[in-house]
Amino acid sequence: MLSSLLVESSVDLSIKQLLVCIITSVLLGLLVAFIHMYRNVYSKNFVITLAILPILVQLVIMLVNGNLGTGVAVLGAFSLIRFRSVAGGAREITSIFWSMGIGLATGMGYVSYIVLFSLIIAIFLLLLNTIHFGEKQKISEREVKITIPEDLDYPGLFDDLFQQYTYSASLDSVKTTNMGSLYELRYRITLKDNTREKELMDAIRIRNGNLTIVSGKVSTNREEL
Repeated sequence: MLSSLLVESSVDLSIKQLLVCIITSVLLGLLVAFIHMYRNVYSKNFVITLAILPILVQLVIMLVNGNLGTGVAVLGAFSLIRFRSVAGGAREITSIFWSMGIGLATGMGYVSYIVLFSLIIAIFLLLLNTIHFGEKQKISEREVKITIPEDLDYPGLFDDLFQQYTYSASLDSVKTTNMGSLYELRYRITLKDNTREKELMDAIRIRNGNLTIVSGKVSTNREEL
């Protein structure tokens, strides 16, 4: 059932067999593109690439089938393309490998094999994304910038407040402002309760003489792995 369509010599490849492989690559490429778009941020060019990649890989595999020298040359060409491309996220890499796997299988004639496995992978990915598998529980992580006068000794100044209102708090940076008359402390905190954020801000205002306090999202780039 899962044997190759191309059991005969590649020279005797019939038009019917070729069309079956091409149509399979096109349809499965579209499947990969649709699965990648499901609950994901994507660009038009990337999903078009996912759709067309299987048939391109199939073409290459059919051309180099049985030719060691040509296969090594194609491997070198793929490595050059790899280093000229921008690194993507985990989901992008998964989709690219899936598309290339489809092209490899159809290029070798294993149509039934790749159709079966693509359907299993598609259902599995849809299920994992639908049930939000692997998502972290929402934690109120905040970046807080506190301005204090220069005469305050900032080490440990807000430790008791952070112990009361947060699970964790770390001082990321300290810098002087206003010609050195003020300090700006930048903390990364994890709140115990979102509804008590104002209480924490009010308590800090008492300590810092009602100077500026800024509380916002953590400004960092994160990759979903």
